This record gives sequence, structure tokens and C-alpha cells, in this order.
Amino acid sequence: MHASRQRWIPLGVALVMTAASALPALAAPRKDEALWKAAEAARPEQLKLLETLVNIDSGTGDIEGGTRVLDILAPRLEALGARVERVPAEIPGLPDNLVATLKGKGKAKILMIGHIDTVFEPGTAAKWPYSATGDRATGPGVGDEKGGVIQAVVALEILTARGFRNYDTLTLLLETSEERGSPGTRALIDRLVKSHEVELNLEPGDAPDKITVWRKGSSTFNIDVKGRPAHAGVAPQEGRNAATELVHQLATVDTLPKSGDGLTANLTIIQAGSRYNIIPENARAQVNVRVRDKADLERVQATLEESARNTRVPDTKVTVSRENSFPPLPENPHTEALAARAKAIYAELGRELGTGGNGGASESALAHEAGTPALDGLGPVGGNFHTDKEWIDLTTITPRTYLLMRMIQDVAARPPKTFRPAG
Repeated sequence: MHASRQRWIPLGVALVMTAASALPALAAPRKDEALWKAAEAARPEQLKLLETLVNIDSGTGDIEGGTRVLDILAPRLEALGARVERVPAEIPGLPDNLVATLKGKGKAKILMIGHIDTVFEPGTAAKWPYSATGDRATGPGVGDEKGGVIQAVVALEILTARGFRNYDTLTLLLETSEERGSPGTRALIDRLVKSHEVELNLEPGDAPDKITVWRKGSSTFNIDVKGRPAHAGVAPQEGRNAATELVHQLATVDTLPKSGDGLTANLTIIQAGSRYNIIPENARAQVNVRVRDKADLERVQATLEESARNTRVPDTKVTVSRENSFPPLPENPHTEALAARAKAIYAELGRELGTGGNGGASESALAHEAGTPALDGLGPVGGNFHTDKEWIDLTTITPRTYLLMRMIQDVAARPPKTFRPAG
């Protein structure tokens, strides 16, 4: 191209370019230094409280352990001026739930939900107590989700100490049966999500540093087989082996996907027989199914029921039943709008916040179904949940506490609109 060739630019474009060049550069988001310093100052006590709670067994159904955890947290919330209620579980065999409510001078109604129950059995904490090495802490329930629960309590303590009251209602629900699909809290959750304008969930974030904008729904399918008992040595031919028929039924389960972002179906519990010398009369398998689309549950049920009608062991009967836990949290514009706010807040710290989803179900799906915008995965980042390698990234403790506090401030100033649920 010759150096002398001129480049002609339309007059309108030239004026826009000239005006743009005269504009000052956009300022980077500004961190609230005082809020950040408060979060940093709270960190030692936050980690001490985390260690205390992780070292208390509170698996779902552990009434004593769950009550001990709430007995530690309730006085801290009461000290903030919150009205703290112990709400009995809606089914037997569970600890009370706790609802802490702060009243302010603004207009927004904000709900945070966390759960104190874990998947671990009594005695786990004694064998595998809280431990912190470098940037990683481990222990039963450290991420799922005692880290997030404590983060919420600390956030409320800091905001209250700073005189923040720009909300009508700020509620924290600590429930005690989430790991079983919240059977002890469904009516309570339904009431709370419908009376608030936004739900912020304290489930852990995913690595490397993500919040959760979609989740799978969860249901469990029970496959029950009825056979006929007989002496395994004297007259085995008189029996009808329920366990053998169950194995045949599970071949159908094996045709379903085991992993991935879509439908998954995995055998989790299998039971059969009563004594080593009796042909099993009864057998049961439980298959945990996760879905992005509710319609997939109906397809799975139809597949299993069709298999149940085609037994291979004569005179056995197969019954399929379903226990629903949580619906899916689909990708939706209401959650995406909240995620965009969270990303902007995290940028104040010079950090990039990712978004994603996973197969773990949560209460946010119930909020969404009720028409309340929900954002999930706001707790500390972690991984290997539901295993003896569960961990959280300690470098995310203070940034995530800051994020939660600023999200509360942001939605208090600009509450999202509730929406009409689909269908």
C-alpha cells in the first residue's frame, strides 16, 4: 500500500472517534477497603470457629450433633439483634432448623440458606478431625457446607458492626436435612423463598473460583424385588432368588449414563438376603438419578418399569418407586443477572469469578421454582465433597466473605424482581 494513499473516514464516524478519544478511561471497580480489612481481621476467629464446627459430627439425622452446632451459632446471631427461632423439623429424627431474622430500615428482603448437616456418620470427626496444611483445610463437612455457614455468620457480624441496615429483612436459614433432599424443611423453605426477593446460597464454590448458575435435580429410584425363600442346601429349587432377579434388573440401569453434564444414573445402595443359608426372599437397589431436564426422570421411570415387567427369575415381582429430592436449577436470566453482579464485585478485588454448574442439588432450585431469583455456590471454594478427602481452599475464605457482604449490600440497594415460575 502506498504511503501517500489517504484513508477516507465518514464524518459521523470521525466525530464519534474524536469524542471517544476525549473521554477519560473507565475507572477500575473500587474495593471497599474498610470492608476488606474487616474481613481480613475476622479471618483468625472465622477459621477457629470452622475448626470447632467441623470437629462436631452433624450427619443428617444426628440430633445431638446438629443441636450442638446450632447451640454455638445461635448466641452469635442473637448478639446481632436477630430474632432467632428454632423451627422443629417436619419429619421425625432430625434436629430443629434455625431461622435468624434481622430487621433493617430499607426495602429489600434477602434470604441466605445454608445447611449444617453432612453425609458423615457419627465418630468421623474423631478419626478425621479438621486439619489445615498450607492453603488447604480438610475435615468432614468443611466445605459442604460448614465453611459457607460460618462465612454467612461472619458476614452478618461485620455488616452489623458497620451499621449496615439498608434492608427490610435479612434472613439466614440453617437447615438440618439438605443432604437427604431437605425433607425436614420443605414447607419452611417454601414459605421463606416466597416471602423474600432473592436467595443467596452458601454451598461451596467450584475450583478454581466459580459460583454456581445451574444444578442438576436429584431423585432416587427404588427397585424392590419379591421372591420366595427356601433352604439353600436342602431345597434351593423351591426358592425364587430375589437377589438374582435384582442383578438382572440392574443390567438395565447399566445402560444409562454414569457421568457427564446431562442425565446420570448410579447404583448407590444394594440390599439382599437375611441369612447365608436362605435363598433371598427380598432384594432392593437404590439408584440415584441426576437430571438437567425434569422430563428425563419420567423417561428413566418408564425404562425401569418396562424392565420390571420382564422378569427372568420366574414367580418374582419387581416394583419401581421414586423419591424426589430437589428439582434442577436451570440456566436462567435471573440467576445470570445475579452472577453478573457477583463478577463485578469480585473484580473489585482484582479477581476473576467464573460461573458453572454441577450435579449437586440444592435449595436454590426450590427458590427458582417459587419465582425467587437465586445465586448458588457463594461459599469458599472446595472439592472432593462427600468423601474423606473433602477440602476447601483457604485463600478463598476472605475474598468469598467480602463477595457475600457486597452481594448483600448490592441486592439490598437494587433488589431483583421476582418472576412468574414456568408452567
